[in-house]
Amino acid sequence: MKHGNDLARFALAAICAALWVPHDARAADVFRGGELYRRHCAQCHGEDGRPVMPIAPDFTRRERLLQPDPVLLQTVRAGKGAMPGYQGLLRDRDLLDVIAFLRTLQ
Repeated sequence: MKHGNDLARFALAAICAALWVPHDARAADVFRGGELYRRHCAQCHGEDGRPVMPIAPDFTRRERLLQPDPVLLQTVRAGKGAMPGYQGLLRDRDLLDVIAFLRTLQ
């Protein structure tokens, strides 16, 4: 019966650990990212990731999304070219949600 007790303790520890994970360590929210993208990005980058502005990247072609999340996060924070920086306007968690949404576009 000792094995059953160990399993129960492990399950309880896993549940407690999941409850104590800080919000920023959780998986990105693609749906929230889509909402934020439509509100803050679509006017230049297009509703579906195809750019409205000629110099904006086409996210459906995916080559801009080959960079790791921290690199993309820094680009969106600081801005690039005509795109303004979003540091101070959106939290990093929000920006990571937007990046997760961008990775769903095709």
